[in-house]
Amino acid sequence: MVTPVAATADAAAYQVLVFSKTAGFRHDSIPAGVEAVRSLGAANGFTVTATEDAAAFTTANLAGYRAVVFLSTTGDVLNDGQQAALQSYVDGGGGFVGVHAAADTEYGWPYYGQLVGAWFKSHPAIQQAVIRNEDRSHPATAHLGATWTRTDEWYDYRTNPRPNVKVLQTLDESTYTGGTMGADHPITWYHTQGSGRSFYTGLGHTVESYGDGDFRRLLLGGIQYAAGVTAVPSAIEGEAYTSGQGVQIADHAPASGGRTLGHIDNGDWSGYSQVSTANARTFSARISSAGAGGTIQIRSGSATGTLLGTVAVPVTGGWESFQTVTTTLTGTGSGPLFLVFAGGAGALFDIDTFTLSTETARAQVSPNVHVFYYPWYGSPSVSGAWRHWQQGGRTPPADIGADLYPKLGPYDSGDPAAIDQHMRWIRQSGTGVLVYSWWGRGGYEDNVARQVLDAAQREGIKVAWHIEPYANRTAASVVSDIAYLNQTYGSHPAYYRHGNRPAFYVFESLKITDWTALDQVNGANIILAQTTDTSKIAHFSGMYTYDAIAGATAPGWQQAAAYAKQHDLIWAPSVGPGYIDDRAVPGNTTPTLARDNGATYDREWTNAIGTAPTWVSITSFNEWHEGSVIEPAVARSGYQSFDGAYGRTGAAAETAYLDRTRHWAERFQPLNAPASPLPR
Repeated sequence: MVTPVAATADAAAYQVLVFSKTAGFRHDSIPAGVEAVRSLGAANGFTVTATEDAAAFTTANLAGYRAVVFLSTTGDVLNDGQQAALQSYVDGGGGFVGVHAAADTEYGWPYYGQLVGAWFKSHPAIQQAVIRNEDRSHPATAHLGATWTRTDEWYDYRTNPRPNVKVLQTLDESTYTGGTMGADHPITWYHTQGSGRSFYTGLGHTVESYGDGDFRRLLLGGIQYAAGVTAVPSAIEGEAYTSGQGVQIADHAPASGGRTLGHIDNGDWSGYSQVSTANARTFSARISSAGAGGTIQIRSGSATGTLLGTVAVPVTGGWESFQTVTTTLTGTGSGPLFLVFAGGAGALFDIDTFTLSTETARAQVSPNVHVFYYPWYGSPSVSGAWRHWQQGGRTPPADIGADLYPKLGPYDSGDPAAIDQHMRWIRQSGTGVLVYSWWGRGGYEDNVARQVLDAAQREGIKVAWHIEPYANRTAASVVSDIAYLNQTYGSHPAYYRHGNRPAFYVFESLKITDWTALDQVNGANIILAQTTDTSKIAHFSGMYTYDAIAGATAPGWQQAAAYAKQHDLIWAPSVGPGYIDDRAVPGNTTPTLARDNGATYDREWTNAIGTAPTWVSITSFNEWHEGSVIEPAVARSGYQSFDGAYGRTGAAAETAYLDRTRHWAERFQPLNAPASPLPR
């Protein structure tokens, strides 16, 4: 392990054009916005072309892009021919994303006003305000809560776009000064345009916005929607029920189709045989209430079937005054949808439309395969400076302290897009537990931990801990660290436990000779020493090896495994695909272990499985300094690549080690098998 020190991807699945020409006010946040979209693309499978040359707007050129982003454009930026090309592109199935001052653009072109949704009118000073996330079923807002407090420049618009768009977010004008649109102030919306799609957000004035993880995920969801790569759940009419009790259809002019599901009293229900609850993730409903309000229970199979979730319905002040309510579903359904209604006496509420969003069933992972994960990287766009990539005297982003070049480029470990992609890749590998490199309280890695836990939970991954040799580490401080980690993060659903015992790997445990202090916590926790020397593991729960080189010959592994079995200890040998640290540590004498197109990784897995381990640990997912990564790497001049691994070349080689990990995880134990039994 290298001691810590204070992009551009190759061709991807589709292309996005970012256009930021200005003929009026120019936002100083444009460069940060371009870099943010590039980073999102690298992490999410699209490449980005950024330009301020309107000559890019030809029918032939636009045909190569799935979406076009107008990033704080201002004024008249397209001539007549370019306007015609953009209109033909969108109406023919292309995607448009408008960010902030995109609404301050092309006032003389009526089609553009329809495309963006509304034109800019004015704004007060930059200040904090509360955003109401009106619809959280869209990929741009699914990660947000009911409200979102943030600082930005808040636009008023010449017209309210609501009649022609689907509003995702509105501003609460009571929470800031200077707003002029009143109680209904949309700020983010989307709509179809011809055969294409349009997304707009008024957020994004400040440079800081583009380092805000929640805003970046909003922007990503908008791009993915516009590009047509993520689906927005279709709204279902509440009155389209196929069975029910007590409910009736009610006429209300502002409702979709002019009707709602109405006359709802306590205990009533409606069933929808045409709507499956399989893989249901979120439920949203557009409701109104001049009655008592209440709750909607979302159930599977029948009115008394499995409860998937519940959402409260407020009193909206009128039967034709609609709001959207949303909840995340936690139960597992398989049958048709049933909505069950509860509340006080008399009429409760009406339901106009609802959406039930789903996710595809995810690939299984093994709770007995663990991978070492490093959250210590930083970049200027997110952290304000490079972290780790410059190791070895390198100058990122082209020159980094690694002999392989990451597919995501030199990313920031605090970038939500990078974290999300990492969790998807870990799941792809069949690995069920990431072992988080932790360098002490309040450090960079500690501050990023909750983001990683949140992202891991979304992908069904668990998080264990790698307690590193931070300055002045002692046995007593490790005992305190374990208590701190359990108290700070232990309630998180992604926090790894085996038999109700969290797991802690202690790196370089041999540097401390007396571990007696661990007896205070060892009974309630699993604590592993990094060694195969069984005379050095008193007070520990077992052993792991970490070394990505040793696994090729497995020195002492059989003896360690036999000792662990005899003494009811955990044995978690570590496997790696290879090792090279020449660029990160110039002149280092650590030997290089070649990957041999995957033969090294296969040999280490064979050696590990042959010892009948409790767990297999992988060195590493992303220790780029040591070249031991299974995280995808790209071919780049001056760097090694995965080309040739397992017979793969080009883009197919980038994920070769992820896919081979899944192969070996399945060979080790079936991925649907339970966690290995713990020693007594």
